[in-house]
Amino acid sequence: MADQINTLEELSAVAGVETVAEETVAREPVRDELGRSYATGKRKDAVARVWIKPGSGKVTVNGKDQDKYFARPVLQLILRQPFQVAGVEGEFDVVATVKGGGLTGQAGAVKHGISKALQLYDPNLRGALKAAGFLTRDSRVVERKKYGKRKARRSFQFSKR
Repeated sequence: MADQINTLEELSAVAGVETVAEETVAREPVRDELGRSYATGKRKDAVARVWIKPGSGKVTVNGKDQDKYFARPVLQLILRQPFQVAGVEGEFDVVATVKGGGLTGQAGAVKHGISKALQLYDPNLRGALKAAGFLTRDSRVVERKKYGKRKARRSFQFSKR
């Protein structure tokens, strides 16, 4: 068995195929001239525009403090999750404008935007945020109402007599 092929280079030489060296492209941080990173987050009908920059951990949503805008503690917890997972709590200031949907959808949209902006600011945080599922847009939306139905699927009450 002297004709045995040992390496990938030998195999490609025999087959006449050029091998392409795989290069891992290191991601570059994306920041504007003010040192901020911007991302758009979406959830249900809500769309959030989010800017993050190094700071003391202050979160402003539509010109109000997060405690005033998202009064429920659960919604404030949702906003803190990306920072906890990335291990950068209290290191970034967040300015967000959010439109559409209800408060829960808006909180989810801001969370999505914060996660994307953090990943753009520091690409090393991408692994932790992706593993937690924060970079994936939750595509579930309300089903449309169909004609001949009371709601999307609910029929009118049937009366036999």
